[in-house]
Amino acid sequence: MSNRPAAGVGLSQKHMARPLGALLMLGMSVALSGCLAMAPGPKETPRPAPRPIQPIYTPSVEAQTLTKYYADLEQDLLTRGLLRTDGGGPETPYDAEDLAERFETLAFYDEYAVALDGGAGGLGRWQQPVRLVPVFGPSVPTSQAQRDRATLESYAARLSRITGHPISVGSSGNFTVIFAGVDDADFVEARVRQLLPNLSASDLGLFTAPPRKFYCLVSAGGPQRDPLNYSKGVALIRAEQPDLMRDSCIHEEIAQGLGLRNDSPRARPSIFNDDDEFALLTSHDEKLLEILYDPRLRVGMSAAEARPLVRRIAQDVMGRLTH
Repeated sequence: MSNRPAAGVGLSQKHMARPLGALLMLGMSVALSGCLAMAPGPKETPRPAPRPIQPIYTPSVEAQTLTKYYADLEQDLLTRGLLRTDGGGPETPYDAEDLAERFETLAFYDEYAVALDGGAGGLGRWQQPVRLVPVFGPSVPTSQAQRDRATLESYAARLSRITGHPISVGSSGNFTVIFAGVDDADFVEARVRQLLPNLSASDLGLFTAPPRKFYCLVSAGGPQRDPLNYSKGVALIRAEQPDLMRDSCIHEEIAQGLGLRNDSPRARPSIFNDDDEFALLTSHDEKLLEILYDPRLRVGMSAAEARPLVRRIAQDVMGRLTH
């Protein structure tokens, strides 16, 4: 969940007109000399059913205020050299030891109790394929929805390459990504209740009415009997945010929903850090995801069990394998 604290849902009714064509009963005129055939009249073409009138969405005062707030915030962050998209450079060095230490912090500890995994101290990740489903609230313009879906599709393909795990986007799946604004609270509540029926009232409230400092949030995990074996995820991306901030939320929340569920001020260059320095997944973060989905690790391992393996895997991904 971001505040970016997380570093971590109208129906229209169709009316159909009845066909206007009518069956005409034609009489017959009889003369003494015989019958006169009547020529058929012109056929009437049924009129098409009128299209339902779509209501025009007018943002509430609160939605307009949030849109301006996030636009100003993004500009302020950019002016201060934050929300970087360069992935880091010579000023952000790290080695295999750094990587292993940061991985332990990010993968074995929970940032917020809203997470479904509930098993702090154990390694959690997906064993089944991840199928992302973008869902858009009624207030989200079509053009924005198309852009965000394309961003999600591109990112899913990248994550799949990094982890070697099947990750895709479709119309049905097990990881729902809700793009919605403050005016979509009823829509969000209905979706989240359907997807997470056992979610507490307080956690449901974070989805339906998050504080504005929460740019986005995610809940991911497995069933109660096996919480670290991830099988379901739900993320919320606030739609009032400008493009780069929404992209940043997509990158962070999906990656956290894959199992890197914590944040750390020591993680750099990284999106798993609440300082907003980096907007998009970095090469450092890619290596963390490689470690997470390395087959040498297994779901449910404790930090102590995994530590020697993580160190070796970190050396591997850094290209400095030692014996």
